Amino acid sequence: MSDTFKALVVDKDDDGTRAAVRDLTLDDLPEAEVTVAVEYSTLNYKDGLCIGPGGGLVRNYPHVPGIDLAGTVEASSDDRYAPGDKVVLTGWRVGEAHWGGYSQKARVRADWLVPLPDGLTTRQAMAVGTAGFTAMLAVQALEDHGFRAGPVLVTGASGGVGSVAVALLSALGKEVAAVTGRPEQEDYLRGLGATRIVPREDLAETVKRPLESETWGGCVDAVGGAMLARLLGQMEYGASVAAVGLAGGASLPATVIPFLLRGVNLLGIDSVLQPYDNRVRAWDRIAQLLPMERLEEMVVPATLEDLPKLGADILKGQVRGRVVVDLNA
Repeated sequence: MSDTFKALVVDKDDDGTRAAVRDLTLDDLPEAEVTVAVEYSTLNYKDGLCIGPGGGLVRNYPHVPGIDLAGTVEASSDDRYAPGDKVVLTGWRVGEAHWGGYSQKARVRADWLVPLPDGLTTRQAMAVGTAGFTAMLAVQALEDHGFRAGPVLVTGASGGVGSVAVALLSALGKEVAAVTGRPEQEDYLRGLGATRIVPREDLAETVKRPLESETWGGCVDAVGGAMLARLLGQMEYGASVAAVGLAGGASLPATVIPFLLRGVNLLGIDSVLQPYDNRVRAWDRIAQLLPMERLEEMVVPATLEDLPKLGADILKGQVRGRVVVDLNA
């Protein structure tokens, strides 16, 4: 075992925060039951907040961001995991309140881990990451409540959650309508399985009527705000919207009419504190359902040194698909 390893560390002083790759030792890691040799991590919006100026969600410094990780157990004091086991971690405020995956080694609680599903590599698991895991939870929620006849709408479709949601819904045989504000992403989205492209401006206007024509048989919404309010009035009777994000704002300028007159369901999706059994169910479905060739089309490879710039880019909406960070590159 090497005496030192690389990590992206965010520090703070009177001039603000800064992120840089540094050498750490095992003694630097927090106390927990399982030590993981991290092979891959990924980049999410929360990571951009934690890396960028101001530190975003970080409260204690120095800090190692990275809300996702996948790798091999090196040491464990918990009987559920043994050296050599392949594991995945998403959520539990790792990378925010706790040191995260932007490190060649991590020490984490056993309760936060799930076994890597059969059929997935650690790289593929991080191509999925929190974004894809959230997308699977959203799709499962829509399945549990029942799809209606119309196309399934995916907003923020070229982002991390949206990209995986498009691929998953297509794999289920659904007609997928992908909303994007970037026309140049049409070929990418159709390659993931979208059958229809909806320009963002078609849904961006604040709702003027509480009900419009019944158009969508379900929706995975990563935008929130005025767009969510608008599309609620376009859902078919009894259809469901799985809300996974707030890129368009946290307010909801809507009325209760779609819920009362059309029985529309608004389903909140949380990926951070999901119970273990739900996590295993979602990861197993991902391994079974997600076409690996489509997953690969989403991947943008990166190293630790790339993360400060990529963190800024994701906050500007300039990252497409899934950034996969190779910790050993």
